Amino acid sequence: MRTLLGILLALVLILAGAVYIFSDPDIARETLEAKYTNEASQFAMLADGTRMHYRDEGPRDAPVIVLVHGSNASLHTWEPWVSILKDRFRVVSLDLPAHGLTGATPKGDYSTAAMAQSVRDLADQLGIGQFAIAGNSMGGAVSAKFAETHPGRLTHLILIDSGGLPFEAGEGTPIGFRIARMPVVNNLLLWITPRSFFVEGLGKAIEKKEILTDAMIDRYWELARMEGSRGANRARFALAWDSEIADHLGEIDVPTLILWGKEDRLVPVSVAYEFEKRIPGSELIVYDGVGHIPMEEVPERSAATVARVVLAEPVETVEVDATADEPEPEAEAEP
Repeated sequence: MRTLLGILLALVLILAGAVYIFSDPDIARETLEAKYTNEASQFAMLADGTRMHYRDEGPRDAPVIVLVHGSNASLHTWEPWVSILKDRFRVVSLDLPAHGLTGATPKGDYSTAAMAQSVRDLADQLGIGQFAIAGNSMGGAVSAKFAETHPGRLTHLILIDSGGLPFEAGEGTPIGFRIARMPVVNNLLLWITPRSFFVEGLGKAIEKKEILTDAMIDRYWELARMEGSRGANRARFALAWDSEIADHLGEIDVPTLILWGKEDRLVPVSVAYEFEKRIPGSELIVYDGVGHIPMEEVPERSAATVARVVLAEPVETVEVDATADEPEPEAEAEP
C-alpha cells in the first residue's frame, strides 16, 4: 500500500513539475489592452456585467453591419473588411465573451444563445435598430442564432465558413481544438497553451499563407491567455453548439448570403451547401483557392460581395460559384 501511495505521489509531483516547467502564464488584461486596442476601441458594460470590447466605425447614418468573429479569434480578424467597408457602412466589430479583450463573463454562459444576446445588448446600447450581421466560423453560428431569435432586427445574414451544422471532422481539426474537447485532459489547457498550437491551427485554417505572420500568431496566442479566458474557453468547448441552431435554420426569414473558401480544411465546403439547402432563398458563393477566413484571405472580393448584396452595388471582381460541383454532404461530428 505504501509503495502504491509512493508511486502516486511521485506521479503527482512529476505532473506538477511538468506543468510548472511548460506552463504559459496568464497575461494581465491591462497589458493586452495596451497592446491590442487602437483609437477606435471602446468598452461597453452589458446588462449581465460583461465588459465588451468593440469598435464602431464609419458614418453614423450609413447602413450598419455587425461583424462576429470565430473561435479563438477576435475583432482583429475583420480589420481588412473594416478598412474597405467603413466608407459606406457603419461597421461594428466586437470581441465575443471568452475572446479577445472581452474575456470571461460574470455568469460564465458561453452558449450560442448567450453570445447572440450579447450582440443584441451591444446593439441596443449603441442605439442600433436594424443591421446586417456577418459571422465567421463560430461567429456564423452566433449570427444564425441571432437570425432565428431576433429576425426583426436584421436586414441581412451573412455566413462565412460558418459553424453550426454537424459534419465529419477530419485531419483539418487543430490539435488544440481536439484537446479542448477531451474531458479531464482539457484541464491542462488552463496552464499549458503552446504557441505551436496556434501555428498549427492557423496554418490549417489559412490557405493563402502569405497573410500568416508572426504578429498574427502572437496575437491569437496572447489573447487566448488573458486572465480568465482559458477557463472560459474550456467551458465553451464543453457545449454542444450544433444542436442550438441546426434544427431551426429553415425558419430563418432574412436575406442570407453564404460565403465559403473551397479549400477550407476546418469546416468543409459540403457544409456550405447544406446551409444553402436549409435556409430558404439563400445565396452561396464559393471562392477557389481560399481557406477558412475569406475576409482576410480575399478581403477585396469578399467585401465587394457584401456591398453588392447589402447595398445593391455592382461587383467588379470575379466570383466563383461552385454549386455545380456540389459534393455529397457529410454528417455526424461537430465543428
